[in-house]
Amino acid sequence: MLKVRIIPIMLWNGTTLVKGNKFENEKRSAGSPLTTIKIYNSRDVDEIFFFDISRNNNTIDKDFILSMTDCVTVPIAIGGGIEKISQMNDLFEYGADKIVINSIIFKDRNIINEASKRFGSQAITVSIDVRKINNNYECFYNLGKIKSNLKFKNLLTECVDRGAGEIVINSIDHDGLMNGYDNELIKITSSLVNVPVVASGGAGNYDHFYEAYKNGADAFAAASIYHFTEHTPAKAKKYLLKKEVPIRENFIIE
Repeated sequence: MLKVRIIPIMLWNGTTLVKGNKFENEKRSAGSPLTTIKIYNSRDVDEIFFFDISRNNNTIDKDFILSMTDCVTVPIAIGGGIEKISQMNDLFEYGADKIVINSIIFKDRNIINEASKRFGSQAITVSIDVRKINNNYECFYNLGKIKSNLKFKNLLTECVDRGAGEIVINSIDHDGLMNGYDNELIKITSSLVNVPVVASGGAGNYDHFYEAYKNGADAFAAASIYHFTEHTPAKAKKYLLKKEVPIRENFIIE
């Protein structure tokens, strides 16, 4: 049975880690990336998502990436502004375990085929940002600022058919509010694809993880719950274990 994963999200604006609401006002400082990543690495997480939202990352900063990947023992997935195979190659060379692509898929979906063929599907994650409008799920890109005419379900299945090894589904409407994931969105997504589905946007307590799991999520990505509350990945795992959710038991049970 596939073990579910606990994944903290780190958003880097080029100066500091930040966190916003509904993809807006990403000005709340969330600390130093190196300090934060070291803390997460020691706190029972299964993976780390690091997203550069600065849009000044056409050239990969080797020293910066190495400073992070050198101090983690858990897998780290890196995304943000990635549009070229050469960028992916650099990131893998500097220690990334996975690459997360987002906006580029609205311009050139062939990059999924190229990347999965070169690096393996297991190393290529596609992240899709979604907002519900008039009872329909619509796709957005460029940090949620531009609405796409592509149909959500069609895009989702196409990405998997092209070789995406995992899907991160981001609910813009729920982002940063800590009121729970969009479980309807998770359920639809998990019913359409046969690859792991990562829920993102809205976690505020451990029960939100459990509800996402019941609706088909294979992993729970979150930021605010760890940045701004006393909740921890280890406590989340203990809660889920009691609910008989298959987790990776790399913690000490009290």
